Amino acid sequence: MIREHSTILARFHKVLDIFLVVLSFVIAYQVKRNFVFLGVNRGLSTEPNYYLVLLILVLLAPVVFRLAGFYQSYRTQTYYQIGVRVGKAVVGLLGGVIVLLFLAHESGVSRLLFALFGVALAVMLLLSKSIVYFTLQHYRAKQYNTRNVLIVGTGFRAKRMIKSLQRQKGSGYQIMGYIVPGNNDSVSETFPESVKNLGPIALLPTILLEQVVDEIIFAADLGNIESINEYIQFAEELGINIRIVPDFQLEKIMYHPETASIFMQEFAGMSTIAISTVSQQHGELFIKSCLDYIVAGVGLVLFSPLLLCIALAIKFNSKGPVLFIQERSGIHGRIFNVLKFRTMVENAEELKSSLEQRNEADGPVFKIAKDPRITSLGRFLRKTSLDELPQLANILLGQMSLVGPRPPIPAEVEQYEPWQRRRLSMKPGMTCIWQVCGRNNIDFDHWMQLDLDYIDNWSLFQDIKILLKTIGTVASCNGK
Repeated sequence: MIREHSTILARFHKVLDIFLVVLSFVIAYQVKRNFVFLGVNRGLSTEPNYYLVLLILVLLAPVVFRLAGFYQSYRTQTYYQIGVRVGKAVVGLLGGVIVLLFLAHESGVSRLLFALFGVALAVMLLLSKSIVYFTLQHYRAKQYNTRNVLIVGTGFRAKRMIKSLQRQKGSGYQIMGYIVPGNNDSVSETFPESVKNLGPIALLPTILLEQVVDEIIFAADLGNIESINEYIQFAEELGINIRIVPDFQLEKIMYHPETASIFMQEFAGMSTIAISTVSQQHGELFIKSCLDYIVAGVGLVLFSPLLLCIALAIKFNSKGPVLFIQERSGIHGRIFNVLKFRTMVENAEELKSSLEQRNEADGPVFKIAKDPRITSLGRFLRKTSLDELPQLANILLGQMSLVGPRPPIPAEVEQYEPWQRRRLSMKPGMTCIWQVCGRNNIDFDHWMQLDLDYIDNWSLFQDIKILLKTIGTVASCNGK
């Protein structure tokens, strides 16, 4: 997924913007010196030192660009706002360099050169920002990188938040509806018809368990919400992000999360208090995402002969399709189809009910050491974990990651306790810490706790360690 708010991407933008400053100055310098035929205005004198001018521009640009708001999330900006910021940045940079040159007693700088530089820089910056902006909009229009938002509130604050989100159509935020903060409250503002009333606050836990919710926004008077700490704690337990539009009753909650981080963050043009259980190491998460796509893409190309051989072997070994496609629960419960090489007989799902009494796993999972449904070839594929290779395609589709909690079956998720559902707060992976710490030899609760520990202590280095251990596990043929 594209994470335009990540630290790494923001740094890339900064480096790119400085490069565009240098490129624009070089273009303006060459045009003024070689291609402008305006009599006495053609050419440039050797004084002042234009290397000094360029140095001042490069040093001043990061400060001006930050003040202009260049590096705020594209998710919450309109294209008009981006254009205005580009205009302010160019004017501010030109004004700043002129003042500094004056203070340095550097005179004689070509005014036409500055004009050409300003035009070139404005075009370059607007072009680069437009490419990023419209690329992100394109992906969100295809339902990539979207986030489902639930509003708690019925008053002016909630209406303002809803309008802010709806104005920014390319933000990727989708409003599920609003919840009435008090069981006996009425709606005090007129909301758009497209925004559904999901009922009173008492239904919040049920909605969080039964629907895909990425973020909850409390946009109401906190004093009117009974047991607000319990609702926030329940959402934190599920791994759902929380935002609070500040009011004068923040002392009512005085909430101290067990696993989440609390920080101030601008959201849709409004200041909010954010409570999040996922890692805030956005730079490392961006690298993780890049590695997912690169490794999955390269892996599919390199393993394509092997994939073809396995597909042919499955076709000749037993009756049925080559691939086994099954619905799984992804991040925050999003349903997607996971791909695996078929390792069981064609009617394996129909036979499952007759084998329930032989289930050897505790919790809402089904495992049999010597499952009679597994084919002879399937047993080999499972021991070598080769049956998982098609999931590289799931990674390229943005549904999975190389490392992360394994994606569960939706029916299993329905039986989860609330604390276990937090494992859905991170993108599922092809391999996870469970697979390198005993796999089927550990009980269900221990498995869930391992996944939560992985999420709470996530780091890129930890992912690399798990990948290396997975290679060792696969080489030893310990799969089941």
